Amino acid sequence: MILRRLQNLLHDRLRHSPVVVLLGSRQVGKTTLARELILEKPSHYLDLERPSDLGKFADPELYLGRLAGQLVILDEVQRLPGLFPVLRSLVDERRRAGERACQFLLLGSASPELLQQSSETLAGRISYLELTPLLLAELDASTMERHWFRGGYPDSYLAATDDAAMQWCDDFITSYVERYLPQLGITATPVQLRRFCSMLAHQQGGTVNLSQTGSALGLDGKTVRHYLELLEGLYLVRPLPAWNRNAGKRLVKSPKLYWRDTGLLHRLAGLHDLEQVLGHPLCGHSWEGYCIEQILGMLPAGTRASHYRTHAGAEVDLVLEHANGEIHAIEIKRTLSPKLTPAFRESMTTLGATKGTYLMPAGEAFPLSDEVNAVGLLPFLQSLEAG
Repeated sequence: MILRRLQNLLHDRLRHSPVVVLLGSRQVGKTTLARELILEKPSHYLDLERPSDLGKFADPELYLGRLAGQLVILDEVQRLPGLFPVLRSLVDERRRAGERACQFLLLGSASPELLQQSSETLAGRISYLELTPLLLAELDASTMERHWFRGGYPDSYLAATDDAAMQWCDDFITSYVERYLPQLGITATPVQLRRFCSMLAHQQGGTVNLSQTGSALGLDGKTVRHYLELLEGLYLVRPLPAWNRNAGKRLVKSPKLYWRDTGLLHRLAGLHDLEQVLGHPLCGHSWEGYCIEQILGMLPAGTRASHYRTHAGAEVDLVLEHANGEIHAIEIKRTLSPKLTPAFRESMTTLGATKGTYLMPAGEAFPLSDEVNAVGLLPFLQSLEAG
């Protein structure tokens, strides 16, 4: 059992919110985390993908009424969206009886936007948390390169060999394109969906041209946008929005797109080991996406993340706007000897950034100027955790 950073926060939410939803993509470890919780009251676990458990909800109010005083854990809750009005009624009834602790822990692999009914029906009664794939901060730091290549899904990261890890990633992708995405109404064939995912992998860290991508697949731009939104809602891809202020410059306004898990990215790109990644044109963008995902997984609530790019070519990979107003510009370089460029200085001025970082894979930190430091990834993540 790998200790997850989210565990303490989850315990806190369970003490104060009547309904807690733990979200994240499939196979990320939600069920394992929920079943390993040390709870203050009895729990009852139900998997709504199991026909025998799903059949118990022919009359959900009658069934759940039997479980008063227990924490009911419902896995894959998106399979039963009509359940949310019943939960609202039960929560309100038990609140009136004085019960304040969590009554329902819901596990799901779709975002609140895809579970829109829960947001509307349970407003004021529900708290959302996202469980990401394993973060470097949760692992032995010496396994960073393995983590980068295999990604953070537990079964891939813990596989006996790289070949076994890539086979797991391939099976995971196949399950989505053949089963889960069609369940959401996607009419494209599995071959088209697999090709679509591979095309996105080769555009890692770039902006996606919807019409060109659609033309290559025989789909229109609106359909491609819909598919992208579904992949985002299933926690598979992350659009990083563009920083956009009245800066007097011609700024790129399109988001950059990343596969959130680099193991899936490498499998979709046909890369079978780390040596192939290091020699591939995708290497820099893969490393960039990996670092961004590790950083975003550590940020405090209220921090806004974006990228900055002008049509003239000046760019900053990651812009963090903290709740206190501080702006931090981060450039990600897979080198141990980064050089501060005039374009980065100019970008910091435009952004109003008070702090700049060139992020390296490892090595001792050193200053590049009064406001800019070169820092290794692990020490940088440790500084985020320390606050």
